[in-house]
Amino acid sequence: MSTSSSGSSKFRTERDSLGEMRVPADALYGAQTQRAVENFPISDLRFGRRFIAALGIIKRAAAEANMELDQLNERIGTAVVQAAGEVVDGRFDDQFVLDIFQTGSGTSSNMNANEVIATRAAQILGGESGSKGVHPNDHVNMGQSSNDVIPTAMHVAARVAIHEDLIPSLERLRDALRAKAAEFDDVVKSGRTHLMDATPVRLGQEFGGFAAQLDNGIRRLHAASGELAELALGGTAVGTGTNRLPEFPEKAIARISQATGLEFREADNHFEAQSAKDAYVFASGALNTLAVALLKIANDIRWLASGPTSGLAEITLPAIQPGSSIMPGKVNPVMSEALMMVCAHVMGNHVAVTVGGQHGNFELNVMMPVMAHNFLESVEILAKGCDAFRANAVEGIGVNRERCRELLEKNPAIATALNAYIGYDEASSVAKESAGNFESVRDVVKRRGLLSDQQLDEVLNVREMTEPGIPGR
Repeated sequence: MSTSSSGSSKFRTERDSLGEMRVPADALYGAQTQRAVENFPISDLRFGRRFIAALGIIKRAAAEANMELDQLNERIGTAVVQAAGEVVDGRFDDQFVLDIFQTGSGTSSNMNANEVIATRAAQILGGESGSKGVHPNDHVNMGQSSNDVIPTAMHVAARVAIHEDLIPSLERLRDALRAKAAEFDDVVKSGRTHLMDATPVRLGQEFGGFAAQLDNGIRRLHAASGELAELALGGTAVGTGTNRLPEFPEKAIARISQATGLEFREADNHFEAQSAKDAYVFASGALNTLAVALLKIANDIRWLASGPTSGLAEITLPAIQPGSSIMPGKVNPVMSEALMMVCAHVMGNHVAVTVGGQHGNFELNVMMPVMAHNFLESVEILAKGCDAFRANAVEGIGVNRERCRELLEKNPAIATALNAYIGYDEASSVAKESAGNFESVRDVVKRRGLLSDQQLDEVLNVREMTEPGIPGR
C-alpha cells in the first residue's frame, strides 16, 4: 500500500485480484469497493441504515462463532467484533458508498462491508488503512460467501424493520381509528355502494372497518416474518456449505438472534434459500396488500371530508396548511394524498421485487440488491406515512352530524326497510319517486297511505337498520 497526493485529493493504492486501484486515502473501504464505485455510477440509491446494520450483525456473529470454533485468531477476531459492532451502531454509514444497481449477488456490498470492517479492525490493532493486517476475505468473510451473506442480511434487515418500525406504526394508527370508531358510534349516516346511496351505517362502523383492515395487515406481516426467520447463512457459495465448519451456522445464527431479539434459524434447505427468494416475495406481497388497504382507508377519509359545500362533508379534517396558491382559504386533504402516494410507490416496489424473485437462476438469485432496497424502502415509507397520517389527520377528525342527518333523510335506499311490509316492487316505486323528487322515503309512503305514522316510525328506524334483523320487528 502506498499513498500519493494529487492536488488537494489524497489517495492510496490498493490491490485486488484484478490489479491496482486508487482509493481515497481516508476511506475505510478498499480496492474492490472502489472498483464497484467506478463500475456502477448509475443512481444515487444506496443501502440504508437497516441493511448496513444487518451486515454488521452478521459479520460480528460470524467472527464470534469462528473464534469459538478456533478458526479465527482471538486477537484479530476481537478487533473484527469491535469494528463490526461500530458498523451496527452506524459509525461508518458514509463508507457504504455503492449503488443499489450493481452485481446481482450483492458481492460488491458484501466486500464493502468486509473491507470497512477489516480496515477499522486493523486500526484498532494499531495498523494503517490498506495494510491488510486484518484481511477482508480471510478474516472478516471467514466461513461465508456473498451468496449466503446477502440473502441473510435481506431477511435480518426486513424482520427488524417490520417489527421495530412498521408494526408499531400500524398499531398506533389502528388504535387511533378504533378510538374514532367508538367516538362516532352514535352517528347514523348513509352507506354507499358503487359510490351510490345505500342502506344506513354508523360512522363508527366505517372506522371500525378501517381498524380491522389494519389488524389483518398486522397479522399478515407476522406470518411473513415467520418465513423470513429462515437464514441462508452457512450455504456459502452454492448451498453446499463448502469452506465452513458444520457447527458454524448454528453458532452464528444464535448470535444474530441474540443481537436482534428475534428468533432466527438455519434454512432447512440451503439450495432453496440461495437460489430462490420466495419468502421475500411473499413478505413483499404482505406490504403490497397493506398498501392496498391503506390507500382505501386514506381515500375513503378523503371522500368523506370532501366539500365543504359541494361534496359529502360528513367529516372534517384538520386544516394543516393552505391548499391553493390561487384560491384563498382552500384546504385540501393533503395527508390522505401523501399516504396514497406512499401506497402507490410501495406497489411499484413490489413489482420490482416480484420480477427480482423470478431471477433465481440455478443456485443463486441475481437481483438481490434491488429487491432488498425496494423492500426496506417500502417498510420505511409505510411506517412514516402511517405515523404522519395518524398524527396530522386521523386524530383530528371531526364529524358534521347535521350533514349526516341531512343526507340520510333524503337517501332513497332507506326504502329497503319496506320490503318486508309492502314488497320489493312497491318499495322500488317508492324509492324511485323519492329520488326523482328529492324528498324523503317517509314523505312518499305517507302520501301514498301505505303505512301509518306509527308503523313508519318503527319500520324506518335508521339506527335499527345498522344492525342485523328486520327493522320494526
